[in-house]
Amino acid sequence: MSDLRFTVDHEWLRAETDGSVTVGITPYAQESLGDVVFVQLPDLQAYTQHAEVSVVESVKAASSINMPLDGDVVEVNSALDATPELVNEDALGAGWFFRFVPQDANAIHGLLDQDAYDRLIKANAEA
Repeated sequence: MSDLRFTVDHEWLRAETDGSVTVGITPYAQESLGDVVFVQLPDLQAYTQHAEVSVVESVKAASSINMPLDGDVVEVNSALDATPELVNEDALGAGWFFRFVPQDANAIHGLLDQDAYDRLIKANAEA
């Protein structure tokens, strides 16, 4: 079973052992966008849930990345500045966007688990 959580906006979250949470976009989102050519990373500051914190641009479109939970962004993946294609190559790994410390450490458990996210993808495909 995956240790990832997901949002309905196709972001993945992984709780880290230091209490931070790593965020990126799912392979489904990356495939929908196509080749990523630019990522605007968030500032290191506090954000409220659903606030726009980042933008990802591809050859097809631009898409906002929203803050999945209330918290403080503490690190960004600066490698994406020079090599945004990391999102295409490894969306669940080296293509992560930022890390944040949530105000409520347990709030991540309220997000979609792998099974719920898979059902969301299936419903999108059938729509």
